[in-house]
Amino acid sequence: MATHTQLLYHFVFSTKHREPTIIPDQKKRLFAYLHQLLTNKNCHLYRINGVEDHLHILTHVHPTLSISSLIKDIKLAADDFIKRESIFPKFKGWQDGYGAFSESIKEKDRLINYIKNQEEHHRKISFREEYKALLKEHEIEFDEKYLL
Repeated sequence: MATHTQLLYHFVFSTKHREPTIIPDQKKRLFAYLHQLLTNKNCHLYRINGVEDHLHILTHVHPTLSISSLIKDIKLAADDFIKRESIFPKFKGWQDGYGAFSESIKEKDRLINYIKNQEEHHRKISFREEYKALLKEHEIEFDEKYLL
């Protein structure tokens, strides 16, 4: 029997100390690099975007990959690319943690639009508020003191 999967994930992670170090006019270079990385790992990237202090990635995850290893690889590769290309001079790295939310394929278009409109979204809501809402929406318990 063939293997059939639909492993759609919404990843969210922030810069170290949530510092606003991602420069808007340079971020597309990083996104293109991460798109290629995910393609090389047999993942299908649906959307990537972010603002100065965090990124959102909506991707299909290949069934041979673990989520923690994939996010580790994304962060390490992004860190290396940012430093090698000097695109974000004040960038000091990524936060240790991340959010990984399994999503229904039926929500794909809504999530693509949500991620696409991050700049507009964050004129109204902080990253902290957004992240707490995502945790609550996905019924993930959390302790406020660990949300930097």
